[in-house]
Amino acid sequence: QVWLVESGGGLVQAGGSLRLSCAASGRIFSIDAMGWYRQAPGKQRELVATITSSGSTNYADSVKGRFTISRDNAKNTVYLQMNSLKPEDTAVYYCKRTTLLRDYWGQGTQVTVSS
Repeated sequence: QVWLVESGGGLVQAGGSLRLSCAASGRIFSIDAMGWYRQAPGKQRELVATITSSGSTNYADSVKGRFTISRDNAKNTVYLQMNSLKPEDTAVYYCKRTTLLRDYWGQGTQVTVSS
């Protein structure tokens, strides 16, 4: 059984910071690529950042320089450090795990940035 549980969301003022966590289990975590996605009301889900098993990262242009994705394979956890938050970062943030067979999604965590 593979599951993902996100945490760390909340309400923050513009310019503030949050760190999201995604705890994973079910199989060998270290070989899987991980990613953070977000979905704002009325919009499609979009990629925020990804990290491969070797640690290579990729970011959406809108978050480059502000967000940092990282992983701790010993804890089966991936993180998203979000700094200099903007109201347009408000969304439900989802963790995704990409295995050889399929993708798995977490339930999401709400991030709200007030102006």
